[in-house]
Amino acid sequence: MRPHRATRPPVRIVHLGLGGFFRAHQAWYTGAAPDSARWGIAAFTGRSRALADQLTEQDGLYTLVVRGPDRDEMAVQTAVSAAHPGTDLQSWCAYLAEPDVAVVTLTVTEAAYRRHRDGGLDLDAPDVRADVSALRHGAEVTTVPGRLVAGLAARRIAGAGPLAVVSCDNLPGNGEATARVVHDLAASAEPGLAGWIAENVSFVTTMVDRITPRTTPEDVRVVAELTGHEDAVPVVTEPFSEWVLGGDFPAGRPTWEAAGARFADDITPYETRKLLLLNGGHSLLAYAGSARGHDTIAAAVADPVCHGWLDQWWDEAARHVPLPAVELADYRTTLLQRFANPRIRHTLAQIAADGSQKLPIRLLPVLRGERTAGRMPTGGARMLAAWIQHLRGASAPVNDAGAGPYQQRAGSARDVLALLAPDLAGDTDLIHAIDEAGAHLPLRP
Repeated sequence: MRPHRATRPPVRIVHLGLGGFFRAHQAWYTGAAPDSARWGIAAFTGRSRALADQLTEQDGLYTLVVRGPDRDEMAVQTAVSAAHPGTDLQSWCAYLAEPDVAVVTLTVTEAAYRRHRDGGLDLDAPDVRADVSALRHGAEVTTVPGRLVAGLAARRIAGAGPLAVVSCDNLPGNGEATARVVHDLAASAEPGLAGWIAENVSFVTTMVDRITPRTTPEDVRVVAELTGHEDAVPVVTEPFSEWVLGGDFPAGRPTWEAAGARFADDITPYETRKLLLLNGGHSLLAYAGSARGHDTIAAAVADPVCHGWLDQWWDEAARHVPLPAVELADYRTTLLQRFANPRIRHTLAQIAADGSQKLPIRLLPVLRGERTAGRMPTGGARMLAAWIQHLRGASAPVNDAGAGPYQQRAGSARDVLALLAPDLAGDTDLIHAIDEAGAHLPLRP
């Protein structure tokens, strides 16, 4: 039988992006906080309702499986008080109109922010234009910025007071990025709302880290076997977890620091470290590792060739992380241990998704920094070459809504670079390095 509970924490946090990472990270920190009984979460999926329905059947309870190299630790998580499909805009707005709701958190992936190349909202995108019209006429919105603005509009009308919006996605300066797309949309739809948001809503910047692969049917079976109860939606994660936050919470927050979170005035060094070393390393292995026939991070990093490529990338990337060399060396050692955990089946196909959104953040700062310093980023050139081959169908399947223009240009490294980073398109030495790296891919073990 599934576990049930008589009471649940009152909803004071609303989350968008109900999935494995959220349940292994923000929900875990909230449930582990000493004041967790006062901080329930109403969580919404992106669009589909299947996961929301499954969690609702289980009273919001699910098993978190912390999978170390040698053994599993399992615990039922209690922070999710309610689960809804992302299409339930009425419930979303109703929660945000409640004065007791103090925090909105997001895990929606980089692409969902609908950002233009300049960092603002892509107001020319058809779905964004449709949301501008919907907000003006009281119709239903569909994008993430649209849902945020609709919920904040409901809060303003209700006079429910200030709150904090907390992005937990892999975007540099994710708080500022979220603030900008929200303000751009609000200003386009209702300028008065934009002013209210500026005065009443804080946007908190965060760095989040916990490897959380997709749950498999085998995971579901193992949980049932070892716990004695059925759980349709357990979450598997690694022992390591990190959360660094910077910003104001005008309506309060859980005592996340008691569960291990850290608060810092400037989180830029930590987010840069994670984006370039962990996420950049993941992208390299996703494209180059899958070109060599591997299907998981653990398998790729066990390949001496991939391991060497990873070290080369890290040597280049570490030069652009503003942290002491000793701290970076320790972080790299920890990353290798995490990547090598064979019991965490983190698939390269999962990581390879949405490369057109990820590579500008994970790769381009290193390419630009190295070329400015007069160095050739051989590891970075290899990552880009492997992505180009991925676009040509040579490795993991392409799962990227923004890939079309790049696939049309994938026959030429120069053409891809001209679209990805126009400022580098005239760098003939870099283009030659990308071509050279591509000529040696794929190399099957």
